[in-house]
Amino acid sequence: MKMTRISGPRNAMPLGPLDPRIAAWREDLADYALADLVAVPHYVKPVEMVALRQVPVLTADRRDAAAASELLPGERFALLDSGHGFGWGYCLHDRYVGHVALDALAPAAAEDAFTEGMIGPGDALLFAQPYIKAEVIAALPMGSRLGWEAHDERFVVIASGPHAGRFLHRRHLLAADGALAQDWAGIAERFLGAPYRWGGRSRAGVDCSGLVQMGRMLAGHRCRRDSDMQAADTRADVPHGEARRGDIAFWPGHIGVMLDSERLLHANAHLMACVVEPLAVVEARAAVSGGVAKARMLRF
Repeated sequence: MKMTRISGPRNAMPLGPLDPRIAAWREDLADYALADLVAVPHYVKPVEMVALRQVPVLTADRRDAAAASELLPGERFALLDSGHGFGWGYCLHDRYVGHVALDALAPAAAEDAFTEGMIGPGDALLFAQPYIKAEVIAALPMGSRLGWEAHDERFVVIASGPHAGRFLHRRHLLAADGALAQDWAGIAERFLGAPYRWGGRSRAGVDCSGLVQMGRMLAGHRCRRDSDMQAADTRADVPHGEARRGDIAFWPGHIGVMLDSERLLHANAHLMACVVEPLAVVEARAAVSGGVAKARMLRF
């Protein structure tokens, strides 16, 4: 995992506004891609790594640090530096910056060695043998990525990573034709009942913006990580009362998916779960808490 360092200016100084959530730089080094945006002593060409398991992306190189996001099995991470058992860099699917336990990462294999697929639109089981009564070896959350090779008309065999040689039913591979993209809210509904977890992106635990990101990504749309980023990437405001399925309701620090003109699907810390509630109930609760009561309605 050797990163290539290139010398830069002695004093660290951003040359323009940079969002630290998606701009990987510190006073001592920065991503080589930011060379025109920040002056630091060293620039680093990242090493592409792959997540071996579901692992939090932390705000510091300590296991008790707060989570900023989460990597799912098979997702890629651009490694810029390492120390104290952690790697520092950013997630390649959304450029989100943080620290990941090094024992959860491995060098990425060459993509031309196998077919790459995504688990979805639900979670998946891996079997010891290519039949449904075989021993279940592991479960993978939807959104996980893996390399596979064809085995027969029903099963593929995992070609790389810690589960190489195990079998996955083809029904658990997300369709490559984007057929699900017509209703990303329907994919988000699969998180219904999941516990609320800050930084989470799976049915084992998800936060409000993680719900939106995963629903969008599994439907074939690029989506950034945090609620304010997602709101900024919408294309239109929607008059209150005219929301339709797939629109989003946004408050500062919170976001949810409209299932129709009145019902909101959202992962929230009040109920500690991903639930469906009338939008009016959520707005009334926000008013009582002293925050912004009325949601801003937005459309992608």
